[in-house]
Amino acid sequence: VIARTLHADVPYGSSADGAGKTALFDYSSPNVAKPFHIGHLGTTVIGHSLKKLHAFAGWHCIGINHLGDWGTQFGKLIVAYRKWGSREAVEKGEIDELVALYVRFHAEAEKDHTLEDEARAEFTKLEHGDAENLALWKWFIEISLREYKKTYALLGIEFDSYNGESFYTDKMPRQVEILREKNLLTLDDGASIVDLSKYNMPPCLILKRDGSTLYPTRDIAAAVYRMDTYHFDKCVYVTSAGQSLHFAQWFKVVELMGYDWYDKLVHVPYGTVSINGEKLATRTGNVILLRDLFSMAIEKVTALIEQKNQKLENKDEVAEAVGVGAIVYYYLSNSRIKDISFMLEDALSFDGNTGPYAQYTYARTCSILEKTGRGASAEECRGAVLSEPERALLRTLSMFPERVSLALGEYEPSIVTRYIYEVCSDFNKFYHECPIANAETEALRALRIRITEAVNDVLGNALHLICMRT
Repeated sequence: VIARTLHADVPYGSSADGAGKTALFDYSSPNVAKPFHIGHLGTTVIGHSLKKLHAFAGWHCIGINHLGDWGTQFGKLIVAYRKWGSREAVEKGEIDELVALYVRFHAEAEKDHTLEDEARAEFTKLEHGDAENLALWKWFIEISLREYKKTYALLGIEFDSYNGESFYTDKMPRQVEILREKNLLTLDDGASIVDLSKYNMPPCLILKRDGSTLYPTRDIAAAVYRMDTYHFDKCVYVTSAGQSLHFAQWFKVVELMGYDWYDKLVHVPYGTVSINGEKLATRTGNVILLRDLFSMAIEKVTALIEQKNQKLENKDEVAEAVGVGAIVYYYLSNSRIKDISFMLEDALSFDGNTGPYAQYTYARTCSILEKTGRGASAEECRGAVLSEPERALLRTLSMFPERVSLALGEYEPSIVTRYIYEVCSDFNKFYHECPIANAETEALRALRIRITEAVNDVLGNALHLICMRT
């Protein structure tokens, strides 16, 4: 096991299963002009972890942020901005000011229903290329992206494409035409639908009564464009389980249209997130922003560092890695399909099965190897006899490739997270029961250094796979 870990030409646990294949990952995808809140954490960290897992198995991976940058919400925002906003207020408050305007629009529309009609009219103008509305829309997107990229930087995420819904506007008519040519469209109360009753699903709406498009139309156009552009072997969509029917419907429509790659589309659903049991909603302003959650975690770690290790040179860097890591680990230690109630106290706890415990264990292996030196050879271990803690730890290390493969097959990063905890528990038991630097014999010392190196290697790779810094 140690030889496979330390002397492989390729990282232990990785494979070439995906060599020569391309996988697309459509994840994160926030709605522009709305803040990045805790509800976006799932799609963002599950999506990124799945992308890393596939890359580890040799796939060529492309990350796509399919921004929600089109729709009536922009009509609402344009109306709100003209009525109650100003350029300087938005420049100063950025996305927070846009959210305040959006929330105000909904509050005022409760009293004055004509506002909804105004919003629809402004969005129609935007669809028809009205210069003033287009300029405002582009500006709202710029402000939003600036804000999102700060959060992505904290998580170490970069995307290959930010093509959002608007990018596919001119690509939809062709797909609607194909649906007509294949006699798949039927009229229902003025709207154009694809009847899916044969497949035990409600109809898939393609065009509204007024001829405007909907999510399925955009998703079909996007999938066709992506196949033409990237020739993918797999296109993975990471969204909440609430959208499972939507994906099942339009995947089926793609199949009925005769696209033979329909079976390369994969939907990976995940459960909802609430905070201390409360539901989240942007309209009412009841959200916990991701940046606030990360700030709370980073502050807590900073206070601990001040208390325990004031001389630490890279305080800010460590506080950020540990604070953000605590949130990511807490989220990814649950099965993705489970609904999660974020108990802030638990997420920021550093005891037991937590991110800080995993990072601390990794740091401990680094510090041991710094003191003892790396590179003991198999020859030097000759004659050393394994005790039970060593045997248990090596058994756990031997399972890494299998766990990676299982996490990939089931699109389930929590398999890796739970594995990390097993390695940490077994290593800390080994550390307390088997002296390393002061082992009874030279052979045992060499063996224990090699075991520590193997743990350092496996833990480093495993933490990387769930988007955590070491």
